[in-house]
Amino acid sequence: PLRGGVVAASVPSAGRSYGSQAKEEEELRVRYLDDEHKGIVVLGLNRSHAKNALSKNLVKMMSKAVDALKSDKKVRTVVFRSEVPGIFCAGADLKERAKMHSSEVSSFVSRARATINELANLPVPTIAAIDGTALGGGLELALACDIRVAASSAKMGLVETKLAIIPGAGGTQRLPRTIGVSLAKELIFSARIVDGEEAKSIGLISHVVEQNEAGDAAYRRALALAREFLPQGPVAMRVAKLAINQGMEVDLVTGLAIEEACYAQTIPTKDRIEGLLAFKEKRPPRYKGE
Repeated sequence: PLRGGVVAASVPSAGRSYGSQAKEEEELRVRYLDDEHKGIVVLGLNRSHAKNALSKNLVKMMSKAVDALKSDKKVRTVVFRSEVPGIFCAGADLKERAKMHSSEVSSFVSRARATINELANLPVPTIAAIDGTALGGGLELALACDIRVAASSAKMGLVETKLAIIPGAGGTQRLPRTIGVSLAKELIFSARIVDGEEAKSIGLISHVVEQNEAGDAAYRRALALAREFLPQGPVAMRVAKLAINQGMEVDLVTGLAIEEACYAQTIPTKDRIEGLLAFKEKRPPRYKGE
């Protein structure tokens, strides 16, 4: 269903030039990049009037997009970004939530949690490009990505305790797994907001960049990173992610058994044969995936 989406220019500098099919009202823009970026898909949050807050409709669109990407073998890396300058995602749409019945709130949080889990379980590498503020559910969204890149001016935090609630879309689990238990508790208990530099120093993000005039420095860094992934064997990339994700949740002995089982999945693939042949012939491999 997404194949007919907008294809970006070969060098998507600021990432905001779209074909005629793109509509301003689209709250989630799905773009399959082309040329040297072929294989990279960009998911762009685009609710400027609400600071990209997670509404029922946006969560539904995200779920649909992630579901389509899951089975698309042409997708090699997914970059999650904002199309709105200065903001990544302000968290849940509290104005919408205020109008919900308590049972609706519970259902919405469950749907948001499930959607973010689906993002975390995508078989290909995922990168969050944080060029602006990422609070609450917005940071939980970024935490579900494999890698986070942020501008030094970006602001991040799980601020739910200020509202007398707790992070409900994976924050209490993914933050301690990312930065350690004690520091995660400190940030959640204090509802503290950190900038890109501090986020890098505590391991919340992998790369920090100075913001540029276009306001898309983190996105550009994420694209450069994604391009580093493109030449690698597609099946190996998927299996490596699976081995790491599953292995991190178990003891080392079990993890090594998982690695062994995952390694076995790469042995019969055409990718592996091509990789060995390319190495022997001293040329770049030409992977097509399985």
